Amino acid sequence: MKLASLPQGRDGRLIVVSDDLAWYADADHIVPTMQGLLDDWDRHFPLIEALAIELAHEAIPLKRFHEREACAPLPRAFQWADGSAYVNHVELVRKARGAELPESFWTDPLMYQGGSDDMRGGRDPLVLADEAWGGDFEAEIVVVTGDVPQGVSPEEALKHIRLVGLVNDVSLRNLIPGELSKGFGFVQSKPASHFSPVFVTPETLGDAWAGGRLSQTLMVDLNGEPFGRIEAAEECTFDFGVLIAHLAKTRSIGAGSIIGSGTVSNRDPDGSPGRPVAQGGRGYACIAEQRMVETIASGQPSTAFLRWGDTVRIEMRDDKGKSIFGAIEQTVVRP
Repeated sequence: MKLASLPQGRDGRLIVVSDDLAWYADADHIVPTMQGLLDDWDRHFPLIEALAIELAHEAIPLKRFHEREACAPLPRAFQWADGSAYVNHVELVRKARGAELPESFWTDPLMYQGGSDDMRGGRDPLVLADEAWGGDFEAEIVVVTGDVPQGVSPEEALKHIRLVGLVNDVSLRNLIPGELSKGFGFVQSKPASHFSPVFVTPETLGDAWAGGRLSQTLMVDLNGEPFGRIEAAEECTFDFGVLIAHLAKTRSIGAGSIIGSGTVSNRDPDGSPGRPVAQGGRGYACIAEQRMVETIASGQPSTAFLRWGDTVRIEMRDDKGKSIFGAIEQTVVRP
């Protein structure tokens, strides 16, 4: 089942979307918002599921779904916590700023708490106030949870995942070192994140979802050219069960919490950091990784961070080539 939100009030209006992303049916007569569905999942889900079946069989009036009209599935969330499932990415980015990777990062997930009061849609412009801040995209997978008890095991945590989607977790790379040097974490260097138009239930993903990992190719384009074709299940050090259990070690997690995988990242088969798509590699899900590889090769980076007018596209397709979550497709603009 695929769900989205159309703009209405602060929290959007819940709709059910067809598997091919072509049609939708209003669901607000059952529960007004996606957050409302997540708050009382067991009561509302059977009715929403029945509506999705009616939509699939064209047993109810259909309305044309346009991805550009959707807001973020959760325009504001109770929690946004981003993890580090792909430790290869963390290692490369830390090297880029001259920091070593502690061995514990391979066994204990890294996670930060992001701002969740302003979640933006996949077609909303990427606002960059100053090019000197080093704007960068980060293509990631996210899950949305129901209520999760404190101390949950990684295995049990998987049962609390309600929805899966994509995110562009925007970073301001040139602001990060100064913030981290204070020893307290990201604030200014992490502006609003942008989410795929549609979130889907894990069951909808079929065999592509197993053990808390999503095994499809994450496609990233920069200015219309392939930038990344990364395999999401490969080198995923921590599955989502581990990430959720990490967050829930000392506290419970409220329904509607969004947990991110961290930037999806692959090495080359020979163990090297990876090659750009144009050179036959899988490329990258952020500019920082490409810049790091360039630095290793030539002593300095040659790829610029985002500039006003640049375009970014992030998408994942199923085995038949159909978009699963819709596309995050943005233009970088001044405020």
